[in-house]
Amino acid sequence: MATSKLMRAIRVSEFGAPSVLKLCTDLPVPNPGEKQVLIRVHACGINPVETYIRSGSYARKPSLPYTPGSDISGVVEAVGDGVCLLQTGDRVFTTGTVTGGYAEFTLASEDTVHKLPDYLDYKQGAAIGVPYFTAYRALVQKAHAKAGETVLIHGASGGVGIAACQIARAFGLKVLGTAGTSEGMQLVFSNGAHLAFNHKEKDYLDKIKIVGSRGPIEIYPRDTMMKETSIIGVALYNATNKETSECATALFAGMETGWLKPVIGPEYTLDKAAQAHEDIINSPGASGKMILII
Repeated sequence: MATSKLMRAIRVSEFGAPSVLKLCTDLPVPNPGEKQVLIRVHACGINPVETYIRSGSYARKPSLPYTPGSDISGVVEAVGDGVCLLQTGDRVFTTGTVTGGYAEFTLASEDTVHKLPDYLDYKQGAAIGVPYFTAYRALVQKAHAKAGETVLIHGASGGVGIAACQIARAFGLKVLGTAGTSEGMQLVFSNGAHLAFNHKEKDYLDKIKIVGSRGPIEIYPRDTMMKETSIIGVALYNATNKETSECATALFAGMETGWLKPVIGPEYTLDKAAQAHEDIINSPGASGKMILII
């Protein structure tokens, strides 16, 4: 499909502060290549990792200039050669993009595009990718969580935290969650936690993290020996195709049975992407998944 359409998109031409996120209004709409899908974006999830990449502090750096965003939802606009399972007009969400999701249109590889069930709206579709796949990978594939065990989810009111609460509860774990505000604590309760704690209170619990970290932590090796503790790091991009397929299958079951219900938090328009990056790091407490409305 040849096109001469133009679109709006966020472009990053240098690594740095949120101000490097610039709105461009005259980018050409890309054409899908072999096994690629062109999607008209309705919403895009904003993930903390995108702020690390933008700042240049992340281990993996994209070539400049680039458009951020991996978790979009929208409608298939066109398909490239070799695409078998999708067609124009399909409602979809993605777990990755080729050209970036902070845009009116994006290209994605067919294997990262999934059909969005009718009972989830586009905002919810944009909140599935990184949060739910990361939570499943952390809890099930890496921590080998089992029914009857107890899990503490630190920062449980954000996108990954809520996903972890829902998955853990659905899989039969006792779920403890923390949040930084009373609103966040209520979200934690309403999304599967048996107990919630305010992690801004000095005595809420010892500093324990299961998903995510924004700073250093001291570890005493002897403590890990006595308690036979395991410390496991999780990076979604390390997942194999088989592991990603397992995640997708489990999460689709969650959509069908109703326990996978993304909670939407702050919403921003495309021209407010820089403000969104400021807020996702500096907000007093998360309250659902932050998204861009395109």
